[in-house]
Amino acid sequence: MSEVLLTRAGRRYAADLSDPLSIAMPLDFDGVQPNHFGASRAHAEPLAGGGFVGDVRAGGTVNCERLSLTPHCNGTHTECVGHVTTDRLAVHEVLKGGLAIARLVSIRPVPVGTSGESLEPGAAADEAVVTAAALGAALAAWPGESEALILRTLPNDASKLGRRYEGDAPAPYLTPEAAALIVASGIRHLVVDLPSLDRARDGGRLAAHRVFWGLPPGARRVHEAQRRDATITELAWIAPTVRDGWYMLDLQLPAFISDAAPSRPLLYPLRPHD
Repeated sequence: MSEVLLTRAGRRYAADLSDPLSIAMPLDFDGVQPNHFGASRAHAEPLAGGGFVGDVRAGGTVNCERLSLTPHCNGTHTECVGHVTTDRLAVHEVLKGGLAIARLVSIRPVPVGTSGESLEPGAAADEAVVTAAALGAALAAWPGESEALILRTLPNDASKLGRRYEGDAPAPYLTPEAAALIVASGIRHLVVDLPSLDRARDGGRLAAHRVFWGLPPGARRVHEAQRRDATITELAWIAPTVRDGWYMLDLQLPAFISDAAPSRPLLYPLRPHD
């Protein structure tokens, strides 16, 4: 067993680093996969040319595939404020690596028309949203401070692994009030099982993203963001067997020079240590 010990609120906790829980969606290039915003499917094909074929099944000596994907739309990915700025900021420059204390909470979205929170222009009253009220209640069940928050929406089942998110509001999204509460709670790394924090078609406002990064409406430069070190991970798969509670989060991603990259969030449950 490879343990890490830490103290939180005067109590000692341990996490077993040899037994992580992945909450990334496995991306099957030839099978079922999620899709958002009408993007092309993630695709893999053997490299071929000059008599070489990168497929042992086709007579090649090795497997060597060319992968095509849109990180924002084809599976679990992590993004930085460069997603909404003219400055080309790479997510791996923002996320240096390491472990962060995280809380995992489950929330049942409610119709925005009855939520008492902000209604997006053009939104229907029955569109489902994650509210500050629901989020506050969920966080109160696990009091304390954490750098990261993992948000699971209910109902939760394996259909999320292959769901196509089409239309103006194909999935729940966060109200600006919910995003503001996350900021006020000191969260720097937000992981959600949604395709986006915001309504799919919101006229480019991206209100929840901007609140989370501390970027004023209409601002488009990185230096205008007050929370440039914050990250958002979307399209995570938080299986029903993963319980709400306290974890260590290891947010892994490749060193792509891009505002977003496919990622693999790993969780290590925290347990009391005497």
